[in-house]
Amino acid sequence: MEYIASSPDNHSMNAMDTERVLDYLTPQYWLELLQQPILWLQVLVLLLSLLGAWLLGRQLRRYLQQGEPIAGQRLRRFTVSSVRRMLFPVVMLLLVLVGRSILEGLGYQTLILNVAVPLLLSLAAIRLLVYGLRKAYPDSPTLKAWEGIISSSIWILFALHLLDWLKPIMAGMDALALRIGETRISLLSTLELLLLVGVLMGVAFWISSALERRMRNSIHVTPALQVALAKFIKFFLLTLAFLLALNAVGIDLTTLTVFGGALGVGIGFGLQRIASNFISGFILVLDRSIRPGDVISIGGKMGWVEALRARYVVVRSRDGVETLVPNENLVTSEVINWSYSDPNVRVKIPVSISYHDDPEQAMAIMMQIAQANERVLAEPAPSVRLMEFGDSGIHLEMRVWVNDPEEGLGSVRSAINLAIWRAFKEAGITIPFPQRDVHVRYTEPGQGDRLLSGE
Repeated sequence: MEYIASSPDNHSMNAMDTERVLDYLTPQYWLELLQQPILWLQVLVLLLSLLGAWLLGRQLRRYLQQGEPIAGQRLRRFTVSSVRRMLFPVVMLLLVLVGRSILEGLGYQTLILNVAVPLLLSLAAIRLLVYGLRKAYPDSPTLKAWEGIISSSIWILFALHLLDWLKPIMAGMDALALRIGETRISLLSTLELLLLVGVLMGVAFWISSALERRMRNSIHVTPALQVALAKFIKFFLLTLAFLLALNAVGIDLTTLTVFGGALGVGIGFGLQRIASNFISGFILVLDRSIRPGDVISIGGKMGWVEALRARYVVVRSRDGVETLVPNENLVTSEVINWSYSDPNVRVKIPVSISYHDDPEQAMAIMMQIAQANERVLAEPAPSVRLMEFGDSGIHLEMRVWVNDPEEGLGSVRSAINLAIWRAFKEAGITIPFPQRDVHVRYTEPGQGDRLLSGE
């Protein structure tokens, strides 16, 4: 076959639509096409378009980054991000159209460029569509990483379909199969199963996240009930998505009995801790012993509960450290819940004074300091007690109540101790410290040795 510039048949071929042009893309046609100079001209146009799209796209991205929208402008952020994703394919498409027009004006066939046009259009549309779907989910680094993989996979499938190569590839994957009993499992059915599971589970996650956000905004649903419903809905939707995917691929659901037995054996031997944590999570939610916002102490560490997960509870300390406590530990171990039924917590602050000072005066000063502190509650009222007469001084103890333990108890102790030290210094009250009197006894030379020998 031979390409002749400005021939009538050549012009009619250029007028054909893309679908008819694809009929010529057979292996034999490609082998003959590789020997034609027009092929390399089209490849050169594609390479120049690729380079130009990369350079122009980089300049346009820098221009868009100069006017970076603030966090509150959601519509503008969505628009700018959408334009960024469409820059490369759209700019390359425009350059390919220009190159194709030049070659057609010279009377050459542009079959490869005709195929490149719908591919670039589909790439821009797929990127925009996948980005729009991603914005329906909460932002996360994992979701951003999967955006490019999903877009590329969909575009590759579309390109294979456009080139009419998808059916032969699918037939080849379907031929790679094995039979287990009456069930035939092929590479194609496995990939279809994974694809359906991914799509249906993505939909399940989206529905559960939307329902969870609606429940959080509702004033009639308690936080504990929100966590319980969110866990149940997510578990139900994920299970339903998996079963629907199996049924859609053609796998008999009765074969899951063997899988269920194997899963039971696995739970009995190796997965019992995972199952225990999962079930313990439901127990914590249903009996409402641990709720989001509670201040708890476990293992000598204190913090407030940020979230209840399927396997663990997130506890954040005053140091900003988040500890992931397995649900089983909260069920089987002793846990101090500072805000289980009442957020009020009593703080004890011991103070000692010298025997030369008046304890009633010191107790009155301490009471005034307690009443002046902003975090100390007026009801229950603070109190000061004389606890005991110690070796070095008189031991007093202040007892105050706060209703915000999540703000930390050390700050209350520090503020009150500092105020006591200043007030005692102004009043001349002494805070004692341990003292010992050492008496040195004189002995005659050699007397100590006789005492040690027992003489």
